[in-house]
Amino acid sequence: MSRKYFGTDGIRGRVGDFPITPQFVMNLGYAAGRVLASAEHTKGERSAVLIGKDTRISGYMLESALQAGLIAAGVDVYLAGPIPTPAVAYLTRTLRLQAGIVISASHNPYEDNGIKFFSAGGAKLPDEIEHAIEAGLEGEIVIESSNQLGKARRLDDAVGRYIEFCKGTFPSAMNLRGMKIVVDCAHGATYHIARNVLHELGAEVVAIGVQPDGKNINDGYGATAPANLQKAVVEHQADLGIALDGDGDRLVMVDSAGTLYDGDQLIYVIARHRQEQGRLVGGVVGTLMTNLAFEHAMQRMGIPFLRAKVGDRYVMELLQQQGWQLGGENSGHIICLDKHSTGDGIVSALEVLHALRSNNQSLTAAAGDLKLYPQILINVRVAKGVDCLGHAEVKATVAEVEQALDGKGRVLLRPSGTEPLLRVMVEGEDQKLVEQSAQRIADVVRRLAA
Repeated sequence: MSRKYFGTDGIRGRVGDFPITPQFVMNLGYAAGRVLASAEHTKGERSAVLIGKDTRISGYMLESALQAGLIAAGVDVYLAGPIPTPAVAYLTRTLRLQAGIVISASHNPYEDNGIKFFSAGGAKLPDEIEHAIEAGLEGEIVIESSNQLGKARRLDDAVGRYIEFCKGTFPSAMNLRGMKIVVDCAHGATYHIARNVLHELGAEVVAIGVQPDGKNINDGYGATAPANLQKAVVEHQADLGIALDGDGDRLVMVDSAGTLYDGDQLIYVIARHRQEQGRLVGGVVGTLMTNLAFEHAMQRMGIPFLRAKVGDRYVMELLQQQGWQLGGENSGHIICLDKHSTGDGIVSALEVLHALRSNNQSLTAAAGDLKLYPQILINVRVAKGVDCLGHAEVKATVAEVEQALDGKGRVLLRPSGTEPLLRVMVEGEDQKLVEQSAQRIADVVRRLAA
């Protein structure tokens, strides 16, 4: 059964356009509240959920709408304010709540926003609950009697709780003294958290992207725009740099020379360190976008490797099926299930720092021997209803490109789960051939999608 509103990462879109409107979000809050308040989920106890958000100006409006819907359904609400997505997962679990809700569009521009749910265990909602919520959206709001309405309260210590949690994932016998780190918070939800975690572990911290104004989230800063971080690391003569995205679940890093390292390279550092310490459980899960060089590196190290569909929920599903703990995406979503129930940019950065401190290595030395193959990704805007993937000309062009790569590369075409885009990816050993091939396929798709 397909979902009508929920995508791979919740419900997301442009603010003011359906479904990211106050009326829909209030209805969503009510429908979710009715599902979550059922005896099946509460065991007869009163239902309560946590709401967190990033720093987008629209968060105020959507938070109020969600709150109204949940309270009308008889659900109590804890308001955490601006806080990273993984912090909502953590607090939902530790406070024993029925669910956590995040108001965020992650790495998207501020004009977008979205709603994402976490289960009581701090994981993404199961499909059957999302289906039940969507079914509830078809009904009318029937407000509970006054004595059954929910209550709302501020969770004043949410930030402090999460800072302590992050620090607790780092070895207690280890510290970051002597390290100078630049951290870029994308003017997002980690702006008041990431630097405190690193500072309290002993690092000298330079923080950028920490002045949110509601409209500058991800704008020229953060994991999707690392140029300012690269510049700052060199200017401040720092040991390394850490870039997070708007909601704090994505990570990229920069070495002392300003060289950028993506999710594949950081997972490689973590996996090798865990293997050395004898604490790598099973293997590693990547995605269809994981660089072929990473897969070859896992083979050389004798580490099992599997690819999931693109999206951290699919990485999570495959990890759980295999009973493994480590996986992620080259975009910087990294999941360490022995540390957290979801991907967490700060926790993942601490895992990399753990490896560096254990081996007395720089990021350059730890990640430098993984030479990624050139990988070109081109996003082509496609009108709704246009099926470029099934078009004969696209198939023929892809076949010709694959023949030219001669087994030394890959081609992947996939629709975005959050935007009206077709992502064209080509990778291989020959940089020029990869670039030409990706552009060739993208040009065909553009023409057909026009």
